[in-house]
Amino acid sequence: MRLDKDYLMEMELWPHFEMRGLGQAAPAPVELPIATQAERVARVARVTAAAPAQSVPRNQPIRVAAPIRPPASPRPADPALLARIAGADWNALQQIASGCQACALCGERKNVVFGVGPQAAHWLFIGESPGAEEDQSGEPFVGQAGKLLDAMLGAAGLARGREVYLANVVKCRPPGRRTPLPEEALACAPLLDRQIDLIQPKIIVALGKTAIARLIGSDAPMVALRGRVHQYRDIPVIATYHPAYLLRNLPEKLKAWEDLQLAKSTLAGLL
Repeated sequence: MRLDKDYLMEMELWPHFEMRGLGQAAPAPVELPIATQAERVARVARVTAAAPAQSVPRNQPIRVAAPIRPPASPRPADPALLARIAGADWNALQQIASGCQACALCGERKNVVFGVGPQAAHWLFIGESPGAEEDQSGEPFVGQAGKLLDAMLGAAGLARGREVYLANVVKCRPPGRRTPLPEEALACAPLLDRQIDLIQPKIIVALGKTAIARLIGSDAPMVALRGRVHQYRDIPVIATYHPAYLLRNLPEKLKAWEDLQLAKSTLAGLL
């Protein structure tokens, strides 16, 4: 944009700059005749039209914001399907889960991540949802978070496939590594509840806020939920951090270890 004297005089702005340069107050605004105002507007329009338009460099990609879509609501529960789930044994429940279409996550999954472990385990660990590696393999906790969980279990004298059953609140992978939506957790709730009925665990460890909200119904901070024994269907529930969170916040591993010790002492008092 030009700021030389001739241009400023043409735009009738020079008196303002001249007076300021001398340290004097700017003159009071003067009401222009209608004809003069029209000429001034026309000049401004000509200058604006002559200004070069901004353009995107030839090799620079143009970024277009993706449209924001509201989350899809869960499909209405089918009473006949709920009845089948409520009376299903392990094989029937896995078959129902493999064909589940209760929410939109079914459209992008590679595998339903049902769960893994002994069908009568004393320990039930419930996480959030499958990640990319779990979606590929069909087994929960197989990535880096799973390795950390296995290490913690081993330090406590436990192991997946032996005393521990591993499951998730949501059985299908949410896109983009996002947290499952409440409606997605609700859609999977009958499957998880039937798993709990069949396992009949002595204690449940809720890993992360999604599992805690699903089982305890609380969105309180973790600091307010840790160190206490909660209940779900008369089963003790211990709240602790998800292993994926611990990978990003290593100092919190000590707190997770304390939670695991609380779970062990709680279980020992029941046996």
